[in-house]
Amino acid sequence: MPRYKIIDQKGLNYLTLTIVGWVDIMSRKIYRDIVVDSLKYCQEYKDLMIFGYVIMTNHIHIIVKLKENSCLDLSEILRAFKKYTAHKFIEFLEGSGESRKEWMLNVFRNFGKKNSGNRKYQIWTYNNHPIDLYSPKVIWQKLDYIHQNPVRAGIVDKAEEYLYSSARNYNSQENELLFHIDLLEPDVEAGYKYFPGR
Repeated sequence: MPRYKIIDQKGLNYLTLTIVGWVDIMSRKIYRDIVVDSLKYCQEYKDLMIFGYVIMTNHIHIIVKLKENSCLDLSEILRAFKKYTAHKFIEFLEGSGESRKEWMLNVFRNFGKKNSGNRKYQIWTYNNHPIDLYSPKVIWQKLDYIHQNPVRAGIVDKAEEYLYSSARNYNSQENELLFHIDLLEPDVEAGYKYFPGR
């Protein structure tokens, strides 16, 4: 499988981060919460602006860009995010009574054996499937795709009912948010604009 690279490290990017073998590790709340905590950390300390996200059982869709004055690299931030969350996943998994523990560890170990860059386990695929978002049409298409993911999966009837998604951030009537994001708003000339911290 080709490994796509992020072309514009400072631009608006749509990314898909996938668990190896499509293992449904994030069907458990503890793993989704690890992801949320790490995303919040990246916002606060790594100059990451998050405009949309959904955390599904075996993958994450996210729309992000770096702050304008950032000297960081988006690819580096993603590598650090994956490394940290993978470490926390394994740490919890090894010490838990998770019913799928041995099966999941075996899958992650087998993927790890295939890649010399891993010491023992591989949790995330290397590819982030980046798509540069320059066109307003594509931006809104991807944001809608993100928010409709749990609906298409039959988890909820309405996008804003799913807690682990930015659909609630975009629905001003919803008060229960996991964390604040930078909201995209239509802008005819620029294609999008954002309102920080909403």
